Amino acid sequence: MNDTTEHTAIHIIALDHQRLSAVTRAMLDFVRALSEGGPAPDPIVFRAMLYYIREYPDQLHHPLEDLYLFATLQHRTHEFDDVLDKLQGEHIEGDKRLRDLEHALTRFELKGNVALPGLRSSMEKYVAFCANHRRIEDTVILPAAERFLSERDWAQIDAAFAHYWDPFSEATFEGESLDNLYRLIANAVPALGTIKQHA
Repeated sequence: MNDTTEHTAIHIIALDHQRLSAVTRAMLDFVRALSEGGPAPDPIVFRAMLYYIREYPDQLHHPLEDLYLFATLQHRTHEFDDVLDKLQGEHIEGDKRLRDLEHALTRFELKGNVALPGLRSSMEKYVAFCANHRRIEDTVILPAAERFLSERDWAQIDAAFAHYWDPFSEATFEGESLDNLYRLIANAVPALGTIKQHA
């Protein structure tokens, strides 16, 4: 068991969740603004948000959780197997929900306001799904990991997160860093600019 020191992996996960929450909430605000006839960012910003989620959590955040944090916790205790199985299933389900959202946006772009209710419904369900997923990780799994994992476990998990997780210098979209992509989004949605950079 370990003390209450914040480990690198927990620090990264917390910042990831903060950014992802901010981006998905901004996406929902975007759709609501459209449906209410108010000003909204250009649809390309919404596309950038979807791309950010596609390239970052699906490619980096979730695999790191599955391979290192979740697997180590399951090795130490079976008390949370059902929860972990559900979360891992949601990592897969989230990809399908994101595709559905991308299709809903395409329908809106092609058909106009007649497709807006479907886009809003898909967006609201996606945001609620993601929020609940993060809530379970934050309130159940991370406290469980703090309780059951050894310092040796944490050293290995922290090293994995620190080594593999570096989207802002390594992962790219069409030659640009994901940090630049996030900045593009934050410039269009200023509130996102208040989310601090990853350490």
